[in-house]
Amino acid sequence: MELAHSLLLNEEACNQLGEVQKAEFIFDWLRYLEKLLLATSRSDVKEKQKTLVEQLLSLLNSSPGPPTRRLLAKNLGILYGIGDTFSVYETIDKCNDLIRSKDDSPSYLPTKLAAVVCLGSLYKKLGRILSNTFTETVGNILKAMKSAESQGRYEIMLSLQNILKGLGAAAIPCHRDIYKAARSCLTDRSMAVRCAAAKCLFELQNEASFMWSTDLDSVAALCFKSFEGSNYDVRISVSKLLGTVLAKAILSKHPGADAVMCDGNLETRLGSSDVAASQHMLVCALQELGNLIHGLGTTAAPLLQDSSAGILDSVISVIIHPSISVQLTAAWCLHCIAVALPSYLTPLLDRCLERLTVLKSSPEAVTGFSFAVAALLGAVKHCPLGIPHGKGKIILTLAEDLLCSATQNSRLSAQRTQAGWLLIAALMTLGPAVVSHHLARVLLLWKCVFPVSPKDLETEKSRGDSFTWQVTLEGRAGALCAIKSFVSHCGDLLTAEVIQRLLPPLPCAVALLTQLSSIIKTYGSPLKTPSVVYRHRLYELLILLPPETYEGHLCAILKELTADLTGPDIQVAASTFLLPPLCHQEDLLLLSPLLQETDHRFIEEQLLLSNGIACGSLEYDAYSVYEKDVGGESVPKPLPPALSVISSAAKLFGVVCAHVGEAQRLLTLEQLLDSIKHTKGARQQVVQLHVVSSVSSFLKYVAGSKGSLGPEEMRRPALALVTGALESPNPLLRCAAAEAWARLAQVVDEGPFTASLAQVSFDKLKSARDVVTRTGHSLALGSLHRYLGGISSQHLNSCIGILYTLSQDSTSPDVQTWALHSLSLIIDSAGPLYYMHVEPTLSLIIMLLLNVPPTHAEVHQSLGRCLNALITTLGPELQGSSTSVSTLRTSCLLGCAVMQDNPDCLVQAQAISCLQQLHMFAPRHVNLSSLVSCLCEILLDNSVLVNLCSPYLLLRRAVLACLRQLVQREAAEVSEHAVTLAKDSREELTPDANIREVGLEGALLTLLDKETDQKLCHDIKETLNHMLTSMAVDKLSFWLKLCKDVLAASADFTAVTCVDTMQEEEGDKGDDDSVLTTRSDDRSHPFTNPRWATRVFAAECVCRIINQCESAHCAHFDIALAQEMKKKDSRNDFLVLHLADLIRMAFMAATDHSDQLRLSGLQMLLIVIRRFATIPEPEFPGHVILEQYQANVGAALRPAFTSETAPDVTAKACQVCSAWIASGVVSDLNDLRRVHHLLVSSLTKIQAGKEALSHLYNESASTMEILAVLKAWAEVYIIAVERHKNNTQPLTTTSRLEESVRDGSDSSPGLLDLVHTDLGTLSRLWLAALQDFALLTLPSEFASQLPIKGGAFYTAETSENAKLHYNNSWALILHATALWLTSTGFVAADPDEGASNLSRPVTPTSMCQGPSSGAIAKSPEDVYSDRFHLILGISVEFLCSLRSDATMESITACLHALQTLLDVPWPRSKIGSDQALGIELLNVLHRVILTRESPSIQLASLEVVRQIICAAQEHVKEKRRSAEVDDGAAEKETLPEFGEGKDTGGLVPGKSLVFATLELCVCILVRQLPELNPKLTGSPGIKATKPQMLSEDGSRLVSAALVILAELPAVCSPEGSISILPTILYLTIGVLRETAVKLPGGQLSSTVAASLQALKGILSSPMARAEKSQTAWTGLLRSALTTILDCWDPEDGSHQELDEVSLLTAITVFILSTSPEVTIIPCLQKRCIEKFKVTLEIKDAMVQIKTYQLLLSIFQYPNPAVSYPYIYSLVSSIMEKLQEIDQKYPEDATELQIFQEGIKVLEALVTIAEEQHRSQLVACLLPILISFLLDENALGSATSIMRNLHDFALQKLMQIGPQFSSVFKSVMASSPALKARLEAAIKGNQESVKIGTPTSKHTNHPGKNSSIQLKTSFL
Repeated sequence: MELAHSLLLNEEACNQLGEVQKAEFIFDWLRYLEKLLLATSRSDVKEKQKTLVEQLLSLLNSSPGPPTRRLLAKNLGILYGIGDTFSVYETIDKCNDLIRSKDDSPSYLPTKLAAVVCLGSLYKKLGRILSNTFTETVGNILKAMKSAESQGRYEIMLSLQNILKGLGAAAIPCHRDIYKAARSCLTDRSMAVRCAAAKCLFELQNEASFMWSTDLDSVAALCFKSFEGSNYDVRISVSKLLGTVLAKAILSKHPGADAVMCDGNLETRLGSSDVAASQHMLVCALQELGNLIHGLGTTAAPLLQDSSAGILDSVISVIIHPSISVQLTAAWCLHCIAVALPSYLTPLLDRCLERLTVLKSSPEAVTGFSFAVAALLGAVKHCPLGIPHGKGKIILTLAEDLLCSATQNSRLSAQRTQAGWLLIAALMTLGPAVVSHHLARVLLLWKCVFPVSPKDLETEKSRGDSFTWQVTLEGRAGALCAIKSFVSHCGDLLTAEVIQRLLPPLPCAVALLTQLSSIIKTYGSPLKTPSVVYRHRLYELLILLPPETYEGHLCAILKELTADLTGPDIQVAASTFLLPPLCHQEDLLLLSPLLQETDHRFIEEQLLLSNGIACGSLEYDAYSVYEKDVGGESVPKPLPPALSVISSAAKLFGVVCAHVGEAQRLLTLEQLLDSIKHTKGARQQVVQLHVVSSVSSFLKYVAGSKGSLGPEEMRRPALALVTGALESPNPLLRCAAAEAWARLAQVVDEGPFTASLAQVSFDKLKSARDVVTRTGHSLALGSLHRYLGGISSQHLNSCIGILYTLSQDSTSPDVQTWALHSLSLIIDSAGPLYYMHVEPTLSLIIMLLLNVPPTHAEVHQSLGRCLNALITTLGPELQGSSTSVSTLRTSCLLGCAVMQDNPDCLVQAQAISCLQQLHMFAPRHVNLSSLVSCLCEILLDNSVLVNLCSPYLLLRRAVLACLRQLVQREAAEVSEHAVTLAKDSREELTPDANIREVGLEGALLTLLDKETDQKLCHDIKETLNHMLTSMAVDKLSFWLKLCKDVLAASADFTAVTCVDTMQEEEGDKGDDDSVLTTRSDDRSHPFTNPRWATRVFAAECVCRIINQCESAHCAHFDIALAQEMKKKDSRNDFLVLHLADLIRMAFMAATDHSDQLRLSGLQMLLIVIRRFATIPEPEFPGHVILEQYQANVGAALRPAFTSETAPDVTAKACQVCSAWIASGVVSDLNDLRRVHHLLVSSLTKIQAGKEALSHLYNESASTMEILAVLKAWAEVYIIAVERHKNNTQPLTTTSRLEESVRDGSDSSPGLLDLVHTDLGTLSRLWLAALQDFALLTLPSEFASQLPIKGGAFYTAETSENAKLHYNNSWALILHATALWLTSTGFVAADPDEGASNLSRPVTPTSMCQGPSSGAIAKSPEDVYSDRFHLILGISVEFLCSLRSDATMESITACLHALQTLLDVPWPRSKIGSDQALGIELLNVLHRVILTRESPSIQLASLEVVRQIICAAQEHVKEKRRSAEVDDGAAEKETLPEFGEGKDTGGLVPGKSLVFATLELCVCILVRQLPELNPKLTGSPGIKATKPQMLSEDGSRLVSAALVILAELPAVCSPEGSISILPTILYLTIGVLRETAVKLPGGQLSSTVAASLQALKGILSSPMARAEKSQTAWTGLLRSALTTILDCWDPEDGSHQELDEVSLLTAITVFILSTSPEVTIIPCLQKRCIEKFKVTLEIKDAMVQIKTYQLLLSIFQYPNPAVSYPYIYSLVSSIMEKLQEIDQKYPEDATELQIFQEGIKVLEALVTIAEEQHRSQLVACLLPILISFLLDENALGSATSIMRNLHDFALQKLMQIGPQFSSVFKSVMASSPALKARLEAAIKGNQESVKIGTPTSKHTNHPGKNSSIQLKTSFL
């Protein structure tokens, strides 16, 4: 194909190719040429022009196919447009000659057509240059049209359209002729010709004013005529033409326009049918009003509140209209209003119930208001806030009343019966929570509606008349419907027991079914409709019930079904509703455009009705008024009873037939077959249709339930039924039959049978010539493959061969379409088996694409499906680079290009989905920029090509599905291509989708606002989400501006409270937009009044953007850094710089009319507060950036607390309030009071409990609001207490930021004061809420013990709904309650705590009072005990069975509550004294640690463990103390042992607190340090591993576990401590060994520090000295010390890695903390001394410093037995080191410190030494010190280090001199050199003091120097 990419056609290469390749080659060259011509310079084009024109004209004669001729013509136009035009006349003449040619052979036709297309293209491009030739051309073309076939007429019309476009007004002379020709084509039998004629006329009316003036009537009449028998495409094109013409006529004030608009064309002249017309008008008006308000949602509130409009009154007034369809539509309209505005639901319901009760004696009112109530009940499931629970009871009572009073008045009996059952059926939609309370009454009514036994039915038959039977059937049908509604909406209540109670009336219901025909015979035809309805209801119920429940009646039912399906009185064909569910979704595309989804679905359905095809309408079934909307359609559209009964009969037949005996099944199939044979003509088609539907439904059921067909003889009738239908003239029936054919093979599931079916089709296809057989059997083959996969390769080859042949049958487009569709199914199902057929199939597809006329769009659509299937089959192999793959890929791309240029929108949709597949498998080979530009042109109506402005829903869906995939990989590229396209586009874009300004993202948002199709909207949102995820951080300003524009473009007057009033006065008063959106510029707003759903999406986008920024650069949340980086590079953009915009957007959304938008706005505000609360304001230290927005936050929250606000909005606002107060942004109490006041007002409102809140919604809504308020207060109180703690403690723990923000100000105690005033009330409410929660979490077996009326804040009936709200808020309330209880220390009673008033009057549920208010008051101890167990119980219940959806917040709050509780003595004593309780808590915490990976949760759990151990310690101590006090006089030996392990030391798992704690600690330690597991380290093969640094979280966890371990011995008895000591030592030393990493500066890692701390705690335990355990402890501790020493020994060479300082410190801890006998045994002491010696030799300065410090502490140990050996062994080496100073002076501060530490050791020795040895030591020390001194010359030039050393030595000498003056003098006397040095140094020092040298650090303290001078006198 590369050879095709040149300016001139490579004829040599072209001629060597075969037929198909040649066509491909030429097409590819023409595509390339088009791009090349536009990019080549004019001179180059002119140079080659002559050859090019010749080549192009020669192609004209080579019979080019439709796509080729279009491209050929386009290139000719472009060529003449760029190059010279002198030869153009010659070209035009040539084309005209070709058209005039008399050759009528089919082979010459493509040439003629190509000539026609070329003329169109030339005139369009060159226009007026050619005006002198055009009359001749047009005349010639019109003349040719007279003899042209449909393809010719089609191309001529399009060509004339192009000629008119190019010539404009110059074409006026020919307008009439063209008009005349186009008129005849507008009613052509070919639909494609009609479309082309409409386009031609559309172009014509631009200049031909007669069309919208003098000829307007005839144009209108012509358009109406062309609608007759039209398809969707024609209707779209012609309506565009007619609409434009009429609009022009009106604008030009032409008198004929109005006449046409209200002309008799509408065919419903008013007159006698006034009522009917008004009824239709009302139905339309009510539907539109309902849909309109439904779309507006809560923003419609002002409309309904406007009393002048009186919308509600108007709708309600229509409810008693005499027409049922008007009443039902009015009821539906009320349903829409209630769904849109949930606050209207209860008032409307009340109003209708009241009218229904009052007007019980008016038939219209009973009917109308019962419809209204039913419709409103249907709305409840769309309104999460629900309706008050009591309404169910009222409605049921009313329904019972209606049913009971039905017989009292015959004028009303039918209406009351229907109304009663309708109300009950609608009530069922409220679900199990409501229905369970009324079930017994409903079942009783159900039982009473039928006779007790079939015998009674017989006697009943003989009584009554036609009217009573009508009412009876109405009642029984209603009862069936109510039970059906119960079964489908209350599945949870369908227990075995309830099913048993449902069943008794069923036999009677079935018996009545069998009697219906005789009853109709007896009482006449008025019973026909009621009996059909009765059948339908019974069938529908039976479909829902399990077949076992009516298995005794299967045969009787089957018989009735058979009669219904084949009955003699069925006239109407119902294929459009019966068959689609039985056909495969893909096959339906073949069939009927009627089933295609379009934007004009509603109008198209009306069209079906007018064509006599059955369609649904609300009046056919009043019971559908409460059902759920089906598939996003607004109004339910039930079918007429005669059809719906067939539909349900066919469905039920499938179930029943599968469950009857085989003999009966066979008999039934035979009967059905006979019934088809015995009917004739149209009736036969109807019966056949019903029978095939039923059999298909049966086969589908059997296949779905993996059943079997039965014995072989069953196959014959089934096969005969299906085969007959495969050859039916009804295409839909053929489709269903093909599906049944395959299902039959699937059910039989035998290879030979399947093969025989395929063979039948092969034979038929080979012999038959009629379209029907060929289409039916070709689809049958495809279906077989779809359900059974590749059958066999031999069959596959035969199938493909036959389908190839059929798909080339150009005489019948239908056969081609079906054959190609079938081929696509085979390609899909054959998978890899198809590889060998890919190449021939692909060339077949390309050949057909290049040659099938565009008028046969359906063939092209099937070709598209084949290409798509082939691309999927090839899959990732398309990426390959081999020649064969490359050829396949090129062919696929070429096929896509051909389809993209096809005028049919559905073919373009196929092209796009093929390109989407190609992009998925071989992204590098799909040209992204051309694909994106194609997508944007279709989507955004800004295209250059007229036919791409797509009104087609399916095409737009394909475009978005493709875009969605593209942006997942390459969002930025897609976005750039779109903007580039917009900039390059020569034509001005439409203002509403101006990509130049708002980018593709903005254009998609605009589209989202206009689209109504849910799938499309979902794809748009997904596409935008992908783009946001990958690009929002980089294009921050752009995205935020987009969202802001959408949110600000509101027509909501109340929303924008910050409007600048000056601007309002100066600006144009009439321009609302300018006032509302406060835009300073007057450009048009990119978004005009978006719908609330779009604005909610924009608000969600902002929240997503904030989340995206969190994982990006830290400067997004650091204003100082952001400003600095912005200065460096202005392109840098950070979120924090847009904070004002974020607040403004949140404010706009939170104060809108739409509740959904308010919720989104409050959520946005919450996120902004949480993310930005701690960011300091650089310009005002001590403040944060959010502080300046406090007025905005307050203003955004205030509206949510008004009385008319919905509870969910108030609940959300409470959450934001508490977050704002808790964030600490505002420190000034007066400023805080604004928001605090809102919470206080809510608290006042909820104090009255569940009774006081709104009666508009369900009781659970008030539960939600109350709990939201209590949770908000809890959060505020928790924060207040926390801050109070932080402020009263020294501020060591708070971070630097908090210090800078709070600056030690006293705001925090202030916050506590704010809460304190309400704390008494709050604590009561919190406790009540917790008790409610505890009751609700009880297992179901305790249900009988629950309070009958419910709890403090929930009612018993709504407990299920309430649980959810309690789950969301209990945790923080628990934490707050625990804090409150501990603040009273469990000792002080509440200020207002008396036995009587502890409980609120409404709810006697508080913690200290029983259910009877006269109960005896409990003692405070009992009250505390109850409260303690409540908190503990809730916590343990929650923590021991953590569900996967438990939030981090809940777990953390729960653990904090436990910590808080154990902070005070009383609860600790409860836990300490109840060992089982402690163990249970530990086990629960162990489980939390195992199941939750979060470090913060694990740390919090460990803190609780530590507190439990402390509690146990306190308890043991207390028992020991009291025992000593009691037995003071007795002998010590007889004291019992307290603590775990008692006298034996045994710890029993499950009974031992210590054991449980050890398990938990081991779990934590081994998780962080697997090497501690003895299984790993114990085996000799494993070398000691390298020590490791743990993460910060890991270190914290390990340290916390070590703290707990160290506490354990204190909980044990001496014997018990011996049992656990080895484990504790092993773990502690293990942590030391595994984490002793060398750190810079000689620091210890945090884990090492923790393990040393723990060691110290363990070693100094009193158990080490207790007489019962001392010996054992001593032995164990020696072993432990040995273990530490062994860590060091270089046996395995790992010791270099360990940190010596850590190990030495551990040894020192042992020496200092244990009793001497542990460490003074010679072998250990020797090893320890050896370690110190070795370490002193290490060159590392920090190690030396630390060693000196440790030795100092050992030397000072009071017991000489311990310290002396170290002194003897180590002092000499220390002296040597210090004497080295003469050779090597210190160079830096660390070396200086080494000497200083060494001197401190020697000084200490002097003080420790006995009197007689001191002088010797001082004599050794003095020379060393003097050697450090400098004389006055040296002092001046000395380094600061040497100077510091000099000062240090001098100071030490001044101290020692006076202390040991005699020694001092003798040393000085014996060594004159030393004395001289000392004097020089002193003199030098004095000199420097005089001069004031700034070098010494002592110069600032002259006092010190003067003291030195005074003391030198003793020399």
